[in-house]
Amino acid sequence: MWWFQQGLSFLPSALVIWTAAAFIFSYITAITLHHVDPALPYISDTGTVAPEKCLFGAMLNIAAVLCIATIYVRYKQVHALNPEESRIIKLNKAGLVLGLLSCFGLSVVANFQKTAFFVVHVCGAVLTFGMGSLYMFVQTILSYQMQPKIHGKQVFWIRLLVVIWCGVSAFSMLTCSSLLYSGNFGKDIVQKLHWNPEDRGYVLHMITTAAEWSMSFSFFGFFLTYIRDFQVRKHSIRFTQTSLRWNKRSCYSQVSNLSEN
Repeated sequence: MWWFQQGLSFLPSALVIWTAAAFIFSYITAITLHHVDPALPYISDTGTVAPEKCLFGAMLNIAAVLCIATIYVRYKQVHALNPEESRIIKLNKAGLVLGLLSCFGLSVVANFQKTAFFVVHVCGAVLTFGMGSLYMFVQTILSYQMQPKIHGKQVFWIRLLVVIWCGVSAFSMLTCSSLLYSGNFGKDIVQKLHWNPEDRGYVLHMITTAAEWSMSFSFFGFFLTYIRDFQVRKHSIRFTQTSLRWNKRSCYSQVSNLSEN
């Protein structure tokens, strides 16, 4: 049996591969038709002009569906492994809401181009990256609280490093984009798809785009950490639930025996 045939591990794999393919195909098409510059364009700029915007929108909509499925399976898995832990249950529900909002934002980004619907597009980007970052943070906390019985320490540390990577990228992108779109570098920046090194704000533009791509890769890396978790089969989860319940019952019986004595 191949690794992607174990459990539901194909879901995060398909999500990362499909989303990466959407970025790559749109980028290649936009570069070939000279719609954007080869050096680090905004991800959204590669899906702004036809025909690549049609490909970009269609593929990202499918990616949003795959993301919803992945996030929901993760939610059900955590719930099944921790049926009576109130703190984990609350965090798990919060993670589900944040993840679904991020998926909705991804669909908004896919269907509302930056040059045509700038405000709507930015709102979608905020939902995608903002809620997505918080989702990753919540899942990292869950990984910490579920160790060492369910999660190993290695999984937690990997996810923590990815979250830090995402946070640094988000801070860089937010800071530089705020300065770039402050109005000090012209009013046509929203519509600008081609940049030259001598243009005002070029350095800020390059830092912003690099941070955006870096943040996207951090999302890819985080969802890839789900592959090992999703390889767990149903009977393994049921066994864990049974063992946890048996341990609790044994503890209760020991306490009752002590009280009787």
